[in-house]
Amino acid sequence: MPQRVTAIGGIFFKCSDPAGIKEWYKNHLGLPVDPYGATFEWRDAAEPEKKGQTIWSPFKKETDYFAPSGKDFMFNYRVENLEWLLGELKKEGIEPIGEMQVYDYGKFAHIMDPEGNKVELWEAID
Repeated sequence: MPQRVTAIGGIFFKCSDPAGIKEWYKNHLGLPVDPYGATFEWRDAAEPEKKGQTIWSPFKKETDYFAPSGKDFMFNYRVENLEWLLGELKKEGIEPIGEMQVYDYGKFAHIMDPEGNKVELWEAID
């Protein structure tokens, strides 16, 4: 049976000035920012040859990417097998928001937790 969540995939949050906040974090905390935020690479403890990434990304205050959540942040968790996990969650009464999306860097799906936080599930292609 695959693991469900394997790591934190990203920290996404709304702010008034994404460019300004990226510059602040770059200048004061040394984050290696790019146009999307910052990417932190790491190695899997059990399989050190396996690399992974955690993304830090500020979004414009007006974004609707976190909808239907009204929160100013969104969790992103890395998962081992997204299609299997979505099937398990459905058995547990948790329906995805929209359809699973597939890109060259991974598969994505969204659910809501009981507190109204949008959760993004990411099966990465590292």
